Amino acid sequence: MPHDKIPLMKFVKTSISFLFLLSVISCQPSSPAITTPMPGSVLFQDDFSSAATGWDRLLTAEGVMDYDGGGYRILVNALHTNFWTTPHKDFSDVRMEVDVGKLSGPDENRIGLICRYTGNSYYFFMVSSDGFYTISLFANGQALLLGQSEMQFNENINKGVTVNHLRADCVGSMLTFYANGLQIAQAQDATLLNGDVGLMAGTFAQPGVDIIFDNFVVLQP
Repeated sequence: MPHDKIPLMKFVKTSISFLFLLSVISCQPSSPAITTPMPGSVLFQDDFSSAATGWDRLLTAEGVMDYDGGGYRILVNALHTNFWTTPHKDFSDVRMEVDVGKLSGPDENRIGLICRYTGNSYYFFMVSSDGFYTISLFANGQALLLGQSEMQFNENINKGVTVNHLRADCVGSMLTFYANGLQIAQAQDATLLNGDVGLMAGTFAQPGVDIIFDNFVVLQP
């Protein structure tokens, strides 16, 4: 629902002293190299073909979250309720992508991606199956839309029982949202710096939102 140089001194030494100095220097421990993944490097990915990759599994009267037929399914039967799940990782800057399809239920729903999840706070990038979208921050028990006063409509979001390819970039304070290859929203917020990534689905005034996720990948932006 968060990455000295020792000055050269002129001296005169015997050959033995010079060799001894080289020996001492060569024995000094070196600092490990810090490497940053190249842009586009895969940090984490899951096609949900195995049920052992760490996502939450839930079966209650209010809904279901589980691996299902080579995908990951979220079914929400309660009203005005979000379900979310994470693979229990920790990242700072990420580019996330996923294929998401509506199996059944109302088009007025919530489907999306999460970044910088800390347990109590997270950013979420959400579309609905009737073509609306938002970038929001959830913190202190409330959701705050970023850069807009209400969810906005976009023609590039596929409607109804169909598949959308979603992408969300969390880079520094910049949050960018894409649907089917087209940027649909961008906002800035510096509240959260790092945390887990995840998936979410939810309801508004009608129950029965049934969503399947597949081909989830987290890349170095």
